[in-house]
Amino acid sequence: MIIALEEAKYKLQNLRQDMKELGSSLRIDTLRQTVADLEAQTMAENFWSNQENSSKILQTIKQTKDKIEAYENLCTKLEDAITLAEMAIEEQEESYLEEVEGELAEIVATEEQMRIEILLSGEYDRNNAIVSFHPGAGGTEAQDWAQMLYRMYTRWCERRGFKYKLIDWLDGEEAGLKSATIMVEGTNAYGYLKSENGVHRLVRVSPFDASGRRQTSFASVEVMPEFEDDGQIVLKEEELEITAHRSSGAGGQHINKTDSAIRILHIPTGIVVGCQTERSQLQNKETALKMLKSKLMEIKAKEKLEKIEDIKGVKNKIEWGSQIRSYVFMPYTLAKDTRTGYEDGNINAVMDGEIDGFINAYLKMNAQ
Repeated sequence: MIIALEEAKYKLQNLRQDMKELGSSLRIDTLRQTVADLEAQTMAENFWSNQENSSKILQTIKQTKDKIEAYENLCTKLEDAITLAEMAIEEQEESYLEEVEGELAEIVATEEQMRIEILLSGEYDRNNAIVSFHPGAGGTEAQDWAQMLYRMYTRWCERRGFKYKLIDWLDGEEAGLKSATIMVEGTNAYGYLKSENGVHRLVRVSPFDASGRRQTSFASVEVMPEFEDDGQIVLKEEELEITAHRSSGAGGQHINKTDSAIRILHIPTGIVVGCQTERSQLQNKETALKMLKSKLMEIKAKEKLEKIEDIKGVKNKIEWGSQIRSYVFMPYTLAKDTRTGYEDGNINAVMDGEIDGFINAYLKMNAQ
């Protein structure tokens, strides 16, 4: 037991160097100076004259302070754990081993997560994410798979402390869903979820097949950042086909009572967006228009286009050969990412939202 304590102490002490490197990567000293400079701006007489700018500055101060505090708390936690290990060894208190090893595991995990967050340096990584689910060909089986993916990502949100809001939902014919969209809110929501954009493949014995045959199904997950409406995207009324319809699916007492759901077709590109979960038709229209602008902005940025008019409604087919990840339930259990090679044999845990391994592997691969 004492030997185990010595090993834990040795590992904890070695983490001091890792912590210094993490501080350098986070540019902690620069962040402290940034806070000081921004707080100086808040003391200016005309600081509140531009409400939008002042709010952004205060938000930046808070986010920067939170990052500094998280790092400093981790450093303190490490030193406290080393002290605890030294005390336990000195007093021959073997009963502290479990606590010391627990602290070691937690510090290692937190340090790893903070290193991952450093990789989230993309222009829109800090933004909220708009996530849409669409089944491929295959009827009920594919629609059920799309709903399984919807559950997987909402469970991931719950595990990671991200808020999600249902924006649109179309029920499947017998089970599952024809389409659904959620807004995931929180710092770095898009940065994490951008790795999930693509076609997902399922292999299982279908519960909808009376013969009990193994089937392969596909569904796509579309992830885009929520953009600030800075006036770059101007939507012309004559280019929009707006229809109202009765809401479908999960959404509380307000659903299915009025024709307040809105679907908008952007005629030049063929892009369709919808919203049905707000309290009024006007609110649904505003949310749908915001989603449409975000989608057009994302395509424009991704394709490096000069003008919004250059966007064409091109879609990848949701089928074999285009998948980013496979989920196999039969004859063995395995989830494997075709891009990174990362795999997890605990398929039930994966479907319950434990997908950080896949996300982190993707972020590391793209940082190289």
